[in-house]
Amino acid sequence: MTGTADSAHFMARAMRLAERGLYTTDPNPRVGCVLVREGRIVGEGWHRRAGEPHAERIALAAAGEAARGATAYVTLEPCAHHGRTPPCATGLVEAGVARVVAAMNDPNPRVAGQGVAILREAGVATSVGLLAAEAERLNPGFLKRMRTGLPYVRCKLAMSLDGRTAMDSGESKWITGEAARADVQRLRARSSAVVTGINTVLTDDPSLNVRLNGDDEGDTRQPLRVVLDTRLRMPPRAHMLRLAGATLVVCGEHASEEAEAELRVAGADVQRLPQLGGRIDLQRLLLALAAREVNEVLIESGAVLAGAMLAAGLVDELIVYQAPHLLGDAARGLVRLPGLERLDDRLRFVFVDARRVGDDMRLTLRPEPRQALV
Repeated sequence: MTGTADSAHFMARAMRLAERGLYTTDPNPRVGCVLVREGRIVGEGWHRRAGEPHAERIALAAAGEAARGATAYVTLEPCAHHGRTPPCATGLVEAGVARVVAAMNDPNPRVAGQGVAILREAGVATSVGLLAAEAERLNPGFLKRMRTGLPYVRCKLAMSLDGRTAMDSGESKWITGEAARADVQRLRARSSAVVTGINTVLTDDPSLNVRLNGDDEGDTRQPLRVVLDTRLRMPPRAHMLRLAGATLVVCGEHASEEAEAELRVAGADVQRLPQLGGRIDLQRLLLALAAREVNEVLIESGAVLAGAMLAAGLVDELIVYQAPHLLGDAARGLVRLPGLERLDDRLRFVFVDARRVGDDMRLTLRPEPRQALV
């Protein structure tokens, strides 16, 4: 029997394997699997892309006959349903695996304990919970979508030491340095969708695509680009419409049908959503994205949309890049948060991480539980 320390070691190896799918598995979860027999790894694998074999199947193929009598360490409960690939729980049984250690149960209603049940009914010893917290961090978006019907939302902001994002003229390139901008590319790469507002498009004509340098570039998929444009002012000649990957323009229910037709001809998808206070209903937006199997959302926008997302309590994680310079009190502020009149009204956050990225600092925060302002 493998000891607790050894089990943690093998599960940690499975976690590292799962991380290799950080940029590619969407909309599936990132999963790793290690097969161990007599204290030795005989097979391992990770899920790379939706439609391709799952981690368990890859590990079983690598192990061959050595899988019989082995222990499988897997970062998520083996699936129990026929989807793009056959169920992994059945594959583990057929291969003669003696024991399965899963870091956590799969909250997907199509699995939700059924994978463990298949294994136990076949006489395979199972346990769940080893390094569960680490496994949760692998797939925040997939897990939240399965549990709540909403994606995991990150809001990315860049500011000076005095909390400014641009000069009063609007000039903002570049507040942060090259290392911080490369770090943002990695944030985009792990995201299912990047969301911005129409004012950002009209001002900057951004690409919002992933431009990675390194060995993983060829494996990177482009996230869905989402533009919130209540009245459909999006130019059909916008730069992002000429790039690889899909662009979704979200408008109000009464936006121009002619403008919609022009955007569709230019290659955009257009979706109409209800409005709230004259703007796109942000809760309905997230529900609509989840219906498209969007797991992780990255908000890259100006102060108005970022402030609205934060005020509505829809942001799970705030990432702020802080550059070591001052822009002065005439420069533009970080977020627009109307309605804050007392100190008790302030939005409170908890620091999760703070680290240097090149010449800048990257601050990662999560909001304290609170009531939404709107």
